[in-house]
Amino acid sequence: MITERTEEEEAIEEESFAELFARSYHDPGRLDPGQKVTARILSISGDWVFIDTGRKGEGVLDRKELLDTDGNLTVGIGESVTAWFISASGNELRFTTKVGGGGSSGNAQLEEAWRSGIPVEGLVEKEIKGGFEIKIGGTVRAFCPFSQIDLRRGTPDTFIGKHFSFRISEYAEGGRNIVVSRRALLEEERLREKELLKETLAVGQTVRGTVTSLRDFGAFVNVGGIEGLLPISEVGWGRVADIRERLTEGDEIQVVVKSLDWEKEKFSFSLKDTLPDPWEETVKAFPEGSYVTGRVARLANFGAFVTLGEGIDGLLPISRLGGGKRINHPRDVLKEGEEIEVKVESVDRDSRRISLSPAAASRAATQAEAELVDFRKIAAEGAGRSLGSLGDLLKAKLK
Repeated sequence: MITERTEEEEAIEEESFAELFARSYHDPGRLDPGQKVTARILSISGDWVFIDTGRKGEGVLDRKELLDTDGNLTVGIGESVTAWFISASGNELRFTTKVGGGGSSGNAQLEEAWRSGIPVEGLVEKEIKGGFEIKIGGTVRAFCPFSQIDLRRGTPDTFIGKHFSFRISEYAEGGRNIVVSRRALLEEERLREKELLKETLAVGQTVRGTVTSLRDFGAFVNVGGIEGLLPISEVGWGRVADIRERLTEGDEIQVVVKSLDWEKEKFSFSLKDTLPDPWEETVKAFPEGSYVTGRVARLANFGAFVTLGEGIDGLLPISRLGGGKRINHPRDVLKEGEEIEVKVESVDRDSRRISLSPAAASRAATQAEAELVDFRKIAAEGAGRSLGSLGDLLKAKLK
């Protein structure tokens, strides 16, 4: 039996179909509860701050959330704020910058923050078994495990007494059992920075980073959302025996990007490449024929490497050691760390090579050569007349 539909039923069906049709397309402007946005402040009234999120509808924030401890606004019209979407009513979009920023936070508000993933503001009050006790809104107590307080394990004194933003990871027993995580927010922020770096970071760029940890083989440096290795060989132009003599954790340094492997998440940097290349001034600093004092840096079968300056090593061949006697190894006459005076025989800036000789032997050879020249001059002046005895020649040379 076929019954006729009323106009009301057809209207309801038409409306439902229209809603389904609209939902079948992805709305890029749609906001989900807990979604983070960056918005520009349009105007400020007595109780509300109106923001532009780039979407249809008017975004509003509670003005109290943007006040400092003295009751003064911390932002102005035209500035940007970071906020989380709570709900929509008509064309009004409600946002919050945090939960628990001031006053007593009700359980309903905290439960909504847990469901929506909205961060809450909390004070690390003290260390307890397994983690920290966090006070939210001045009255509500929560627990944060040691592993969730930061990306890296730190001493309790680093966190106690400080305010941080947290994500509620567990909410049970009507708010009597709350577990929070600061690490979750830090990891999300690092992931956002990493995605941004993928588009902007390139090999050869000079960037600023923070030394996060030190190892015997180098240092780990955080640049934006990624952490990479600064090998000890890239710390300076000279040989670095202990990286802790050059860097400390927390140092802000400039480094050059050497390699980027996003798939394996392996990145490397160089501090050396940000420093002046000492070889550019080598010819001026150590001209051929000059005598300088250096330190024996390393001994090899073929000779000794002598450090003349920061990042500048010269080679003293084994054939020039021993004072004319054959030796089996440079260690027979030298030891590492010993200071020695040498003569610069040649400089090859392009190949970064300096050839050296022992200063004493070079001076002796120069003196002998000078005496030979004098002797030949005297002999030439006496040519054509009686040369006299050998004794006469020696007396003339002494005069």
